[in-house]
Amino acid sequence: MKNLNFEEKRRGHPYLSGNFAPIQQVLPLTPCSYTGTIPEELAGGEYVRNGGNPVTNDALGRDAHWFDGDGMLSGVSFRRTGEEGAIQPEFVNQYILTDVYNSSKTSSSLRTPILPSIATLVNPMSSLITIVLRILRTIALVILSHLPGSQQAIKKISVANTSILYHDGRALATCESGPPMRIALPGLETVGWFNGRASEGEGVRDTRPGFGGKGPFSFMREWTTAHPRVDHRTKELILYHSTFVTPYVNYSIVSSTYEPSSKTSNQSPSNLINRPVPGINSAKMMHDFGVSSTHTIIMDLPLSLDPLNLAKNRPVVAYDPTSRSRFGVFPRHQPEDVRWFETNPCCIFHTANSWNSADPSPANGFPGRLDMVNMLACRLTSASLVFSAGDLAAPTPTYDIPADQQEEEQCRLYYYQFCLPQSCGSSNHISGNDNLIVHQWALSAIPFEFPSLRDSVSMSAAKYIYGCSVSDASFGAALGRAVKINSLVKVDVETLIERGIRDPPSQIIGCVDTRDMSEVLASEDPLDAIKVFKMPEGWYAQESRFVPRRDGVSEDDGWILSYVFDETQLLEDDECRSDAKSELWIIDAKNMTDVVARVHLPQRVPYGLHGNWFSEEDIRGQRPVERLRTFSIKAAKEMVASPAWEAWMATRKAIEGWLK
Repeated sequence: MKNLNFEEKRRGHPYLSGNFAPIQQVLPLTPCSYTGTIPEELAGGEYVRNGGNPVTNDALGRDAHWFDGDGMLSGVSFRRTGEEGAIQPEFVNQYILTDVYNSSKTSSSLRTPILPSIATLVNPMSSLITIVLRILRTIALVILSHLPGSQQAIKKISVANTSILYHDGRALATCESGPPMRIALPGLETVGWFNGRASEGEGVRDTRPGFGGKGPFSFMREWTTAHPRVDHRTKELILYHSTFVTPYVNYSIVSSTYEPSSKTSNQSPSNLINRPVPGINSAKMMHDFGVSSTHTIIMDLPLSLDPLNLAKNRPVVAYDPTSRSRFGVFPRHQPEDVRWFETNPCCIFHTANSWNSADPSPANGFPGRLDMVNMLACRLTSASLVFSAGDLAAPTPTYDIPADQQEEEQCRLYYYQFCLPQSCGSSNHISGNDNLIVHQWALSAIPFEFPSLRDSVSMSAAKYIYGCSVSDASFGAALGRAVKINSLVKVDVETLIERGIRDPPSQIIGCVDTRDMSEVLASEDPLDAIKVFKMPEGWYAQESRFVPRRDGVSEDDGWILSYVFDETQLLEDDECRSDAKSELWIIDAKNMTDVVARVHLPQRVPYGLHGNWFSEEDIRGQRPVERLRTFSIKAAKEMVASPAWEAWMATRKAIEGWLK
């Protein structure tokens, strides 16, 4: 298949250059060679990673951001060959056939993506008229897609480019700007939008309202977090919907209804769809949240995503370092009983785990037992990553930041413990002194992002968290360069939390393990609470995922999987060679030193966002699919000898040319 090599057309932007550059070639399941030994536990399963890969990338000098782009899935399936124990890895990558992707492919005159870049929205230098014109262009293209002569109507604006998960017989690709999109494994074909009741393409009629419900703002209520959580005990899917209109955050729980053995589905699940979360007073950029076995944590942080900011002469996306961070904690099925906890401003894009604990010896003046909800998160002390990922300088505050809210630039794995005294009962307090954050401090001083853990211990007191780090910088990159992951990290959070509770560091700014990356790498202690797999010089990794050993005894007995890339394949101008290739490394998660297998892929996988591991049981247990989404350019249904049709098509072509 011809590689269009669009990366040669656009140079300079750090998140459209090198291995960040989009790749237009897609492959069906293609056998790969490998070295080492592929663990038997991977047989029949598949590792899939999602990421933005703009299909329309011709315009030089346009705004661009790492979080932009059409969703592309890249997977390695570990096919059983029929021989005893034999495994054949196969690579596949496919665009997600969203409405936006299909419309872009059929609009040959477009030179810039249909949706405005996040960089345009966050850029403090973007004028009001620039932002309004970009938004109006998108609206015009959406309207045009519904008029005669269009190949694809844009009904949902999501590009589904952020993450992917499995629930109730469905693999779901996610993005904040729309509902999840169902994907078929292992070929990564697009099935259709999932509305919380059913997915397009399944041939199941369910007339009950889905995520959107009814009304003029129903399309906003479909906007779903990119990080829904699956409770592996109750089989519930927990998610929220952040919108631009009050109540700003809605909340949903989708039960598991499918029985693969009987191929039947319970059509009367006890779902919770679009329940308001009270207490949030403006539109916010929310990317993740916390879910324990009994409670949910919504994060109301001082990072706004609000078109009304334009009326205040502020960017659509703005960070206020003088404001406060607020955490709303509520029983899983009762968002109306939310309790709000306030603390210093910060940004959190990813949480690692949340769980419950109890303190049998009350303190702080509370009678009765204290229930604790704990959360581990990657806490940033500024919003610089939002700007640097668009090659923009973070704005300098024009107002004084209170002394007790000034912190050094960092992104660390951070521990919160929220106290919920039973004697207080339910409360809708927006804030209050009785809502106590007992502990809030970093576990380690090294940069830490893209967290993951063993799925079977999520929402419980897991011992290990895996993540990504950089050994010589932070996650807030300088202008003209991008964040590249050269270290995969395993943290014994149980040990560090116990150490922190026994000898508490300073609240908010404190840290349990104060070593920098060089000191951690120099450690020879086999029981060190932090272990780092340092990539070889010139190699860079992506987010890792854990796969357990079938008969493993300890929680960390298994492997982590990550796409890696050797940047010696870059040319002198830092662009990729046309024949550049990536690998999938399988690393021993217990010792964090051994690469047990290297799968050699037929092409490169651009540095992307989030991935997941799908077991053989997941793949075999998928719901039946009646039809797949397809992309094809259809012949126009011209009105025979109709001057009116010819006039309209000429007008339409002129409009498309003007909007390109």
